[in-house]
Amino acid sequence: MWLLAKSLGRLVRIGRLTVFDPLGETWRFGPGGEPAVSVRLTDRALPAQLLANPSLALGEAYMDGTLRIEAGTLRDLLSICMTDMDTIDALPGRRLNRCLDAFRNRRLHHNPISRSHANVAHHYDISTELYDLFLDADRQYSCAYFPTGTETLDEAQTLKKRHIAAKLLLRPGLEVLDIGSGWGGLAVELARQHGARVTGLSLSTEQITAARDRAAQSGLSGRVTFEQRDYREERGQYDRVVSVGMFEHVGRSGFDAFFGTLQRVLKPDGVGLLHAIGTKAPKGGSDPWVRKYIFPGGYLPTLSETIAAAERSGMWVTDVEVLRLHYAETLRHWSERFAAERETARTLYDERFCRMWEFYLAVCEMAFRNGRLMVFQIQLAKRHDTVPLTRDYIAEAEAGQIAKNISSDRTGRTP
Repeated sequence: MWLLAKSLGRLVRIGRLTVFDPLGETWRFGPGGEPAVSVRLTDRALPAQLLANPSLALGEAYMDGTLRIEAGTLRDLLSICMTDMDTIDALPGRRLNRCLDAFRNRRLHHNPISRSHANVAHHYDISTELYDLFLDADRQYSCAYFPTGTETLDEAQTLKKRHIAAKLLLRPGLEVLDIGSGWGGLAVELARQHGARVTGLSLSTEQITAARDRAAQSGLSGRVTFEQRDYREERGQYDRVVSVGMFEHVGRSGFDAFFGTLQRVLKPDGVGLLHAIGTKAPKGGSDPWVRKYIFPGGYLPTLSETIAAAERSGMWVTDVEVLRLHYAETLRHWSERFAAERETARTLYDERFCRMWEFYLAVCEMAFRNGRLMVFQIQLAKRHDTVPLTRDYIAEAEAGQIAKNISSDRTGRTP
C-alpha cells in the first residue's frame, strides 16, 4: 500500500481522493476541492494488483466489489485518476504491460475471419434490449457529432449521419456498401434521404436480424439489404463505401486487407469514408481491461499508421477530420442513460454485469476527455479529381439536407 500511495501522490492532481486500505489505514491525496471521492479497498492483494496492472485491476476490483466507492461517483474517481495520462503511463506496471503487449501484439490484435466472428458475437450478440437502454432511438453505437455541444444525443446522432452523407457526395441511384452496418440506421438513412441503394455488412446475428426488420418496417427492403458477411468476402462493385465504428476491430495486421478490399470494391470514380476511434499515442494498441471484457481483438490505431496503410493500397486520402471531444460527450450521454435504466439492466443480466458496463462507459469517456483518444474521419478516392477541390461542399450539403427536412416537415411528405 505504501508503494501504491506513492504513485497516487504523483498521480492525483485535481480534487481529493481518500482511500481506506484493507488494514484500516486512511490515505488522502490531491490538492482538495471537487471532485471529492472516497474509496474502500477490501482485498489485501488489491494494492499490489493495482500497481502491477492498473487498468485491469481497477476495472475488475470495481466489478467484484473489492473496491467500493463510499463518496462521490465512479466518473469522479476516473476523472481524478485519469487527468494526467503521462504519469499513468510512467507507472512501472503500465510500462511493463506495454512491453508485454508489444511482444504479443500480433496474437492480441490478429483477427482472421473465424476470430472476427467470435469477437463480434462477444459484444454485439448480447441482448438488443440492453443497447436500447442507453442508445438513441436510431441505435447509433458510435461517436455522435456535437457542433455546439448543446445538442441532445438524438440530435447529435442525426447530425453525425448527415455529416457522413455530405462527405460521401451522394446522389440518387448510387450503390453504397456499409461495412459494419450495426442495427442499420445509417444504411436506412442513406437510402431514405439520399436515394442510395445500400448493402450493409455485419457479423452479428442480432444486428442483422434487427437491421432487416428495420428495413422492412421502413418500406425500404427493395433498396437496403443486410448480409452477415465479412468485408473480406465482398465481391461487389460500389460507388461509395462507408465504415463507421468497425475499423477498431480490424487489428493492425489486417490494415492492408481492409484498405485492399476498399480499393477493390470501389468503382474508378468511387468515394470511401472511414470513421474510427484512434489514438495520438506513439503507437496504437488496446487497454487490457477493455480488451478482456468488452472488445476482444480490438486495436485503436494512430492516424499516421492508418493513413500509411490507405496509401499503400494506392488510394488517395482526400480529406481528414479529427473529432476530439465529441465521443466524450456521446459517452456522457450513454452513461447517464444507462444509470437511469440500471435496474432494468440488472434484470436482464446481473449486478456484476451492470458494474462492468458502467465502468466501460465511464472509463472510455475519461479516455476521450482527458486521454489520447479521438475519432477521425478519412475520405478516400481512387482518383485525385473525384471530390471537389475545397471542403465547401460538405457544409453546403448539410445545409441542403436541413432545408429538405424543413420542407418535409411542412408538407408531411419526403421531397
